[in-house]
Amino acid sequence: MECLAHNARYSRSKTETSSLEAVRAMLAVDPIRYKSNTRTPLDTAVAGSRAMSGTKPPHVCVVGAGMAGLSPKWSTQLEAHFDRGSNWIHGSKNNPILRLARELDSVCFEPPEGESANSPIYDRSGQELDSKTALAYSAETWDIIDEAIRYSQKDRGLSIPPEKSLIDYFSCAIKVRNYDEPKSKLILDMARMWSDIVGEPVEKQSLRYMWLEECIEGGKPLIFSEILDDTKILSGAENWFLASTYAAILDRIHRDCLACAEILLEKQVTKIQSVRSHEEGQHAILIDTTDGTSSAFDEVVMTAPLGWLKRNQSAFAPSLPLQLNNAIDHIGFGRLEKVYIHFPFTFWQSGSSKKEHPLFFQFLTPEYAPESNPHQWTIECVSLASLPQPCDHATLLFYVNGPTSAYVTALVRDDEVGSSSYYNKLEAFFSPYYSRLPNYDSETCRPSSFYNTDWQNDDLAGNGSYSTFQVSDYERDGLVELDKDIEILRFGCPERNLWFAGEHVAPTLALGTTTGAYWSGEAVADRIAALYGRAGAN
Repeated sequence: MECLAHNARYSRSKTETSSLEAVRAMLAVDPIRYKSNTRTPLDTAVAGSRAMSGTKPPHVCVVGAGMAGLSPKWSTQLEAHFDRGSNWIHGSKNNPILRLARELDSVCFEPPEGESANSPIYDRSGQELDSKTALAYSAETWDIIDEAIRYSQKDRGLSIPPEKSLIDYFSCAIKVRNYDEPKSKLILDMARMWSDIVGEPVEKQSLRYMWLEECIEGGKPLIFSEILDDTKILSGAENWFLASTYAAILDRIHRDCLACAEILLEKQVTKIQSVRSHEEGQHAILIDTTDGTSSAFDEVVMTAPLGWLKRNQSAFAPSLPLQLNNAIDHIGFGRLEKVYIHFPFTFWQSGSSKKEHPLFFQFLTPEYAPESNPHQWTIECVSLASLPQPCDHATLLFYVNGPTSAYVTALVRDDEVGSSSYYNKLEAFFSPYYSRLPNYDSETCRPSSFYNTDWQNDDLAGNGSYSTFQVSDYERDGLVELDKDIEILRFGCPERNLWFAGEHVAPTLALGTTTGAYWSGEAVADRIAALYGRAGAN
């Protein structure tokens, strides 16, 4: 998941247990009503082994050449395109991505935490909070988030109504703490920073499934899957910003795959058809692509984004089992986008040491931009000038989510990047925020250029960013069990020689991360190898 300054773990304050119990009482409901139904994810035993005669390995097709598709050693990979992606590496211990980054001398930057962090926060009126207040209130905000996670951990959230959100928990928590009205309003405004972590408004974040978000902290997993090996421990509180980008890491993994797999680019899949069983000695699945070709494979691994699966369930023939389709429908998919704004120089920096330079800026519920932001969406950005050399440059990276990102991307979708219309529209939207930074001058500090992502308009990116765990309506939808849905999708359709990999089916501790996508690809490769009696082989 894309994380900002706030994903660095602040030390937990010694909040009294009575506070957590008081909030729990305010949210209490009948636990039996929301108790998990007994449900077995598909058939937990694949009928028979697929051990083949002779030594010929299975012909495996991996759809997608992202982190999940590149991690194992496959036979054939189909990929329609590559695009800009993650900035972060979450956790340090046993993290294969961080290990690769270090082997390749990639530049990794660990944002400062606590009192050493310099992260200006601007209130509703556009005034910067004093650093002491900003630090104290940030710590309290993260204490409440941490408390909400622990609240949902108690029984995996089974007693929490599925329509309750993280903002509901905040509303109760500030009442229990007896904050005055100004502080209550400010803490609620700061709670919205969570939106740029999950890619959707905090009002959509499920309180019931907050325990699935523990991976953001980079700690040990809370829940171990009953299906896959979830014992890879991602510990250490570090959240690394990959200043030199993922380019070298992807290139290294790509070269490893080329040694034993055929990678076919510009191949967009239109149909995945299960045709014959292995008992008949035939290939199991046909893959059709937009160029009119059709190819047969023994096994197919879908690493397409969750958003693509949501929009293309009809591509599977016959239809996927009902439980799988429901799982795809239930798991949320965020809309995090990025806007890069490059300046002639770093006017917002002062002081000779990079440690003194601000890294993150947060603009809370702005009331001072009624024309460009009438909904008062919270805005946040990262100063790329604070990255280590030689990766530092005079650029502010703005993260926008949910309705904010939908508005911004639609605003310039029909404009050519670099055109005056493109420039003027993005300047009008973002200038109320960067113009509040130190030393700004409207004559000398105008941006040199803008660039925005538009994954919401990219079918191959899944029309969004990564998986989220959102509230649901019990009366309308019945009981939505997101943890079970993840297990169902993670298990896949082995009886149809069809598998799924990606951040949305990662081990619990790494959902929504590049490391999780990588691990999910490895896990599927191991399972397929075992079925063919080739466990331990590439």
